[in-house]
Amino acid sequence: MNGTPSSTTSEFETTEAAETYDHWFRAKALASLNDDRPAHPHETVMAQLRKIVAAQPDDHAADSMEG
Repeated sequence: MNGTPSSTTSEFETTEAAETYDHWFRAKALASLNDDRPAHPHETVMAQLRKIVAAQPDDHAADSMEG
């Protein structure tokens, strides 16, 4: 089995579930587009996340945010 989903198969069990998700997703996207708060530069956000991660216990030393 390859990792590419079929374009004719839905991940949702029912049409209603797919439509509910579609409505939710479109509302979230529209809210984001209409958000007038200033954007934060990528490096600023990553620096904040690195501080948060550095403050956590080192239970997963092999995991890295560096890619």
